Amino acid sequence: MKLFDFLRNADINVGVSEYKANDDAILLDVRTSEEYRDGHIDGSVNLPLDRISSIENIVKNKSTPLYVHCYSGSRSGQAVSYLKKIGYTSVKNIGGINSYRGKVVK
Repeated sequence: MKLFDFLRNADINVGVSEYKANDDAILLDVRTSEEYRDGHIDGSVNLPLDRISSIENIVKNKSTPLYVHCYSGSRSGQAVSYLKKIGYTSVKNIGGINSYRGKVVK
């Protein structure tokens, strides 16, 4: 297994479809505020990775399904590791918006 093979498994298009099928889920974008303003997936919540520790103020129920993405999948992988470490139980890294085929909003 190569170092970044785990990123190849994440397909943001599949992840967004799963998010949309789950009414209780949150689509979490961990890119910077500037990146988010440049274009984001409609309905996503922006919480930059450097502020991920404030997640408990935004999502109080730790069983809420969280679909996490960034630009390439790397920062979202870090966020998912942190979220699991602090007790979130339904967290998925869906990869990077750079491979998203849907519409983005500005």
